[in-house]
Order: sequence, then structure tokens, then C-alpha cells
Amino acid sequence: MSRRLFSSAVVLAIGCTTATGAFAADKAPSKADPLQADPNMVEAWKDMRFGMFLCWGPVSLTGKEIGWSRGAPAWGRRPGVRGAKGPTPADFYDALHEKWKPTHFDAERWVTVAKDAGMKYLIFLVKHHDGFCLYDTKLTDYRSTGPRSAWKTDVMKHVADACRKHRIKLIPYYSQPDWHHPDYLGEHHERYVRYLHGQVRELLTGYGRIDGLWFDNLRGVCPATAKLWEAETLFRMARSIQPHLLINNRCGLAGDFDTPENRVGFFQTKRPWETCATLTGQWAWKPNDPFFRSFDECIRMLVCVVIGDGNFALNTGPMPDGRIEPRQVERFAEIGRWMSKFGRSIHATRGGPFIAPDERTRGRGGSYAHFKLPGGRWWGGSTHRGKSVYLHVLRWPGGTIRLPDIGRKVVAHSVLAGGRATVVQTDKGIEVGVPRDLRDPLDTIIHLEFDRPVTDVEPVRTGKPSLARGGKASASGEWPDPHLPAGLAFDGDHGTRWGGAPGSRSGWLAVDLGKPAAVARAVIVEGHWNRVRKFELQYKADGEWKTIVAGTKLGAVKHLTFPPVRAQQFRLNILEATNVPTLHEIELFAE
Repeated sequence: MSRRLFSSAVVLAIGCTTATGAFAADKAPSKADPLQADPNMVEAWKDMRFGMFLCWGPVSLTGKEIGWSRGAPAWGRRPGVRGAKGPTPADFYDALHEKWKPTHFDAERWVTVAKDAGMKYLIFLVKHHDGFCLYDTKLTDYRSTGPRSAWKTDVMKHVADACRKHRIKLIPYYSQPDWHHPDYLGEHHERYVRYLHGQVRELLTGYGRIDGLWFDNLRGVCPATAKLWEAETLFRMARSIQPHLLINNRCGLAGDFDTPENRVGFFQTKRPWETCATLTGQWAWKPNDPFFRSFDECIRMLVCVVIGDGNFALNTGPMPDGRIEPRQVERFAEIGRWMSKFGRSIHATRGGPFIAPDERTRGRGGSYAHFKLPGGRWWGGSTHRGKSVYLHVLRWPGGTIRLPDIGRKVVAHSVLAGGRATVVQTDKGIEVGVPRDLRDPLDTIIHLEFDRPVTDVEPVRTGKPSLARGGKASASGEWPDPHLPAGLAFDGDHGTRWGGAPGSRSGWLAVDLGKPAAVARAVIVEGHWNRVRKFELQYKADGEWKTIVAGTKLGAVKHLTFPPVRAQQFRLNILEATNVPTLHEIELFAE
């Protein structure tokens, strides 16, 4: 296949939509489908909740980002990311391994840092987009054990042995894109695919039990992208060797879990997910990096991931000599001390059943932005295990937290950090309070023990429901997709959304409440789309639409308050947008 012919497949792959355990050693997988993990393995992975991501290589000598800092031709790279070419000339970058000698490399130290932090698994980078391999592959000399490497060490073997010794589960990170390989996306790309499959086979046959594969595709989940890597064949081969594997969603196939990067995902139980995030301003080590997440920020990210029913993988990049930077070691130790006290509210839990309102007021956040808590009525969230529910109160928007009734009786309660809580249960729900002087400014964790397990309780959002929930919806137009109808903007689920008509830059979205009601507050959730530039919130009276409030940008979440308006029909009239309007939710309240 010529490069010109192949490029059409590349373009098709770029155009696809990006998709937003393997650990039960004594339990054999029960599912035969090689494209999907055994459910028992997925649940065991979710039990772990917290892991370490570790990126390292000869690039640490430069202090620049792994892979992306390599000055390489633009073809085959994702456009718009860190420029077309990195700052380090390709020839210089590719020769770094010839002088790289990490004199203080100690894989066991890495693993114990992770273990002491309360982490249960390690995602270890064995090959990034630069193509350099940190294991003893026989398919290329561009490896840590290669003939031109100054430091001939099979890093993967040391890491695998240390993980096995300390019972930390191991998931190698393997990049399918390889900017060093001459056949990658070239005239003979099929030879590169054979190379890729051969290298994965080496990883799965040469290092004992491997618990998962973390691919990094640079493109979305769709058939064309899967074909680019012959992903179905790759998955079948991998699971024929190690059937218990978990595989992420970055190989063209949906895989077993989603991977939001450097942003905390929102509550989701339909598919497993894992937020991977940097502790510093890049994935590889950077000297004197001014971006460094505080202890409080790390804990808030961890808690917000887990109450959302996700896993959290926090990255470190060791220094050129092999040591993890001392300030990063101390940060992990701080996290570990917190986990030793409160880890029971994290490990082996599931998100819910109580979900705080206004979750999306925090937006998605940027790639290297500090994490900010939501606002509005948001207070935190909950995790659960068996009969236990752990309320994680990260902020107090009022004096107490009101929870809806879930058909269970509270039989005991406590505050994990000590002190006391006031818990009052009635037929309408549960009201929980903690005296101000006993609240933890970081996370007040309240344990509620119920008379029966809560595992089968459907997640429920706290706070008064929107008057518009379940109302009859209509719109000026809809995107031709069964997952984007107007009604999803009034379903109470901030994860679903309405999409406007193709090509539109304006439109309206209306709801009929069924009967007149007094409305004094509205919450409009646009999420990260940030498209609306001019809008009107309106109500219908005497057959005409009348404007209550007008404004410009909505942002992630727009809170509107106004003198009460009594009507049966309300609508958001979008007068101007930068692209097709799309909204997650419109909520209406009486107060």
C-alpha cells in the first residue's frame, strides 16, 4: 500500500469520535470473548481504585516531555498538539540512550513508593511514541538492552519482579504510534503492524503474569482506527496468552475502560473508567517544574474520581539517575498517610448511591490545569460497600447535607476522623450534619451503616429535583442521532445531552411542565462545549414567548435567579453559537 493510499485510512481514523480485575490471581476468567474482559477481572480492578502511572526513558536527560519533545516530521502525528515538531532534534533525541546511565535505578523503590501511597497497581511505560523500548525486545536494537545503549538493563524485568514481590499489579503502557520505526504509517505499514503484534507477544510471554495492557492510540474509537492496528487480531492474540487481561479504550476498540486524561471524569457507572493525571506539568520528569499538585489537590482529585465510580492513576516521572524526585516521593508519602486513615472509604468501594447536584459546575478543566471543586449546591459525593456508605463532604453549601430516602434504615454512624455527626432519618430522607469545628476542611468523611446492603440501590442525585425533569421536550432541531434527542436535556442525567440540527448556529429547546408552576431559578449545563454566545431564557404567556433573563456565554454551568415566574412552558432560546448548540441539562426550580 502506498503512503498516499494509506493516508486516506489515517484521515478516516482521525475523523472518528474519541470515546471518553485482571487482578484476581486465584480466579480464572469465565468469559470467552477475547475482545472483552471477564467481568470478575473488571470488578477486581475497580476494587483497587488507586494506581501509579510511571513514564521514564532516556528523554529524562533533557528534562523535556517524553515523545512529544522529539523533533520529527509532522506526518503521522496528531495535529495541533505541542506543535508539529518537538524542540529536540530527532537525531539527538534518538541517540540519548547512548549516554544514559541511571546509576540509582531501583525498581523496588519505585514499587514501594506506590505501595506506601495506597496504590494497588502500576501502569509502567515500556514504549512511548518515540519508539524506545524499556524491555529486552528482540525485534529492534532501539532498546535499553540494545548494543548501543550505555546502560544495558531490562527495566521491565526489574519492574515485573518488584511488582510481583510486593503484590502490585502490573499494566504495561505500549504506544502503537512509533515515530522512530521506518515503516510506521509508511508504504509498508503492514510490516510495522507485524512488529507491533510481535512486541506485544514478547511482553506477554517473557515477564510472567501481566494484568493489563494500556495502549495509547492518539485517535478515537472506531473501526478504521482499529483496522490501523489490526486490533481485533491483537486482542485475540493477547488474551490467548493471558486471558485475564484488562485493555483500555485506546486501540480503536472500546476495550474495557475509558481513559479521561488529566481531567477528573464525571459520575459514570455504565462503563468502567480511569482518570490518568500528572503530578507535575508533564508526564516525564522536568527539573524545577513550577506546576506541582498540592497534597490537598491530589486528595480531592482521588476522592472526586472514586465518588464518580472511577479509578485514579497518578503519574510520576523518575529523574535521569532513576530516582523519583524527593518532593514527589514526599507527596506520595503524604497521600499514603491519608490513605492509611481513610482508605477504607476508597478501596473496594463503588461510587454512589448519593450523587451531589451541580457536579458539572467545575467543567472539564484543561490538560495541565489545577483541579477545582464544583460550586453551587455541590457538596461532594459518596462511596459504598455492602451495608456501608461513606459520605465525602468536600464543601458545605449549607449547614447540613440532605439525602433522599433509599429504602434502607441507618443503624449506626460515625465520622472517620473522630468527633460526632448528627443524623436524622424520616420517611422523606436523611439529614446529616457535623459541627463546624469538627469538620475536616479537606474531606469530612461520614460513615453511615444501613440495615441492609445498598449495592442494588440505583444512584440518586441529592437536592430537590428539577421541575422540568421528565417534562415534554421540543426543539428547533435535533442532531440525527438516537443518543441526542431533546428529551435528554430534561432527564436529570448530566451525562446525556441534546444536540441541535446539523449546521445550526442557533436554535431553541423547550419544555412543557404539564401544569403551571412558579419558577425562580434555572441551571443550564453546557459542560465543556462552550459554544453558546447569546441566549434568552423565556416563558410562554398568552401564546407569546417572553424573556425572563438574557445573557452571553453559558460556560460549564449557568445559574440564573430571578423573581418568580408562573408558567407551564419554558424555553432556552439560543440566538448565537460558535457551532451546533448542545446542552446536557436545563433545570428549573421554585426557589
